[in-house]
Amino acid sequence: MSQRNQVHNVTVELSVLLGRSKMPMQQLLKMGRGAVIPLDTKESDQLWILANGHPIARGEITIQGDRLCITVTEPADVPEFHAAA
Repeated sequence: MSQRNQVHNVTVELSVLLGRSKMPMQQLLKMGRGAVIPLDTKESDQLWILANGHPIARGEITIQGDRLCITVTEPADVPEFHAAA
């Protein structure tokens, strides 16, 4: 099997980080359906796109029909990602 075919068979988990929040466990356990969790991000902030938990790009939310999508806008600045944690 060629290297090219091997790369095409690798599965990568992609996730999008909208923002972060820190709160006491007691407060988290009291939350129920409809609870609002405030994030450390503003509407205009870009999202983080992660591959297997590692930042790879920044992006923004777009809507295509009835689907919520992410448009990649730039490569990730890994030190910036870790500084925000």
